[in-house]
Amino acid sequence: MPVTDYQGASASFTNFGRSLLSMRRDQVHSMESAHEATSQELELESFQKQVAERFNELASVDSDQLLSIPWIRKLLDVFLCCQEQFRSIVFNNTAYLNKAPMDRYITDYFDRSVKGLDVCNAIRDGIEQIRQWQKQMEIVLCALENQRSVGEGQFRRAKKALVDLTIGMLDEKDSNPTVNHRNRSFGRTNTQNDHKSMGHFRSLSWSVSRNWSAAKQLQAIGNNLVAPRSNEIVASNGLSLAVFTMSYVLYFVMWALVAAIPCQDRGLQTHFYVTRQFVWAVPILSLHERILEESKKRDRRNACGLLKEIQEIEKCTHQMNELIDSVNFPITEEKDGEVKERIHELGLVYDGLKSGLDPLERQVREVFHRIVRSRTEGLDSIVR
Repeated sequence: MPVTDYQGASASFTNFGRSLLSMRRDQVHSMESAHEATSQELELESFQKQVAERFNELASVDSDQLLSIPWIRKLLDVFLCCQEQFRSIVFNNTAYLNKAPMDRYITDYFDRSVKGLDVCNAIRDGIEQIRQWQKQMEIVLCALENQRSVGEGQFRRAKKALVDLTIGMLDEKDSNPTVNHRNRSFGRTNTQNDHKSMGHFRSLSWSVSRNWSAAKQLQAIGNNLVAPRSNEIVASNGLSLAVFTMSYVLYFVMWALVAAIPCQDRGLQTHFYVTRQFVWAVPILSLHERILEESKKRDRRNACGLLKEIQEIEKCTHQMNELIDSVNFPITEEKDGEVKERIHELGLVYDGLKSGLDPLERQVREVFHRIVRSRTEGLDSIVR
């Protein structure tokens, strides 16, 4: 996004917020109350700008970094920072939480955040699924990497691990024609055992119900998520804007996680309706559009997740399978060099997963606990 556009959007929102808050101040005759409103205005305006700056940074990455594990971790960092700042705003303005329309806005936000907890659980399951694929990659590396001489036994072991890895990355529905086609392409005749293996592969860590749907959960989070009207902003001293902003941050982050990480029923055709009058809307809408475009690419349409590392696994697995199928024994020096090159590429992907998955899972867990804590504290403030 050009700097001039960003600054223009920022100025637009600043004027927008100040005009609304000035309307509120016109209704207040006490100088003390007017001073409090000004202080609150600065806090709320700072929140809007911080959200915009953080998402603008996320949107500035090139296509090679977008949806990678490091990028997803930055996205979660952004959420945690926004959540902490929002928590501070709620804590500093507890007197307004029991008054209309803030009581409805804050309750709706906490309801949305609870739905986000299920998404976090599903994402952790997806990370565990990727970790199982990583184990199959490790078998391939152990069989073929740093071996003085590689025989047919090592190649058969690597081939079996590659087949299991590929099956594990397919859609778990037995009716999926891709599964049957891929099984035949590997020359596997015992399809019953293949499906049992894949079923075990996918049932190691499901913490959401079998009929749970990520698409429906996202729809529930975004349901009736609309910007507050002017009179509601004035009546809430601008706090409804902060709640709307945090609700949208929650909505987008959960959608991006579902887009990247394997989980059940990953429908991504979620519409984001927000006016560009909000300074943070520009980078969020830009990211939404870029991620949707990524999902429409020919080689990503049927992917189990848009995470860059998943794409790299698929690419390396396909290349290794083709190479192993072309090997004849005794292996030639040229073919041995090709194997070492492919193994090196697979090793780089493996190392990226090994160093990235554990920190990513810890962040998802932290998001889960932070949502729970924020909701508990917020509800306690409403009850008082």
